[in-house]
Amino acid sequence: MRTYAPRGQTPILRVFLTRDHLAAIGAVTPDGRFLLLLHDRPLRGPDGGRVSKHVLAQIPGTLLVIWDGAPIHRGQAVKNFLASGAGKRLRLEPLPGYAPDLNPLDQGVWRHLKHVELRNVCCTDLHHLRSQIRAATRRLRRSPHLVRACIRHAGYNL
Repeated sequence: MRTYAPRGQTPILRVFLTRDHLAAIGAVTPDGRFLLLLHDRPLRGPDGGRVSKHVLAQIPGTLLVIWDGAPIHRGQAVKNFLASGAGKRLRLEPLPGYAPDLNPLDQGVWRHLKHVELRNVCCTDLHHLRSQIRAATRRLRRSPHLVRACIRHAGYNL
């Protein structure tokens, strides 16, 4: 590996610590669509309901939702959303306790975004990171076959 540090000296990167935050939550569909919502704060219970509303607005018909064990999926706001009748179009299937290999978002889409689309991106601030993530998402949306491959790789038949 090459660096610009003098020979024999480990390069040191100095980074200013901040409390800035950018959280992402997404969904994939069998036809290869990728939906993404970005938040400037950590995700909480009410965000799970907002994501469900967003997905329902984008996709017609009954939806099979495969949930991981994230706390935002178990919050009271999500339970209220489902009980209000808004969740009639949703069929929920939880993933086992620890099964990242069964989650096409974790092992497929996020990995592709991080290690392919954003591989050599170095952002100066959260605004720059947000714009880079949106650009990477647009590129991924132009390749629905990659999203379908992530779903198949997780073991789901399309």
